Amino acid sequence: MTALPQLMQALLERLGSVDPGPLFVLSLLPYLLFLWWARQVQAFPRLALRGFQLTLLFVAVTIVAAVAAEQFWGRQLADVDPLHGGAEAFLTLANLVVVLGFVGQSPPPQPPEPGAGE
Repeated sequence: MTALPQLMQALLERLGSVDPGPLFVLSLLPYLLFLWWARQVQAFPRLALRGFQLTLLFVAVTIVAAVAAEQFWGRQLADVDPLHGGAEAFLTLANLVVVLGFVGQSPPPQPPEPGAGE
């Protein structure tokens, strides 16, 4: 029974030593493919597409803010509240634009038909 927790601990320690940088770069490829596909689909809401594109701006702003936090304060981005909040504001903006794009695309609600609730 004690072998399983030791195995899990060894696995987590091994995963903790993996450099996430290459995984981050690889994760951009499917996202860029998604953006290309969404641009090709005529029915895809243009405003929502802009929101998804703004997510890339969030990534860029976050990278710049993380470098600035490390260079100027010697801390992680999450520990420098003004930079962290500013970067997260771009994510909030992107999410808002995505939602507005899809809300604007949805059909208006239909009134219930008479006798449907019986």
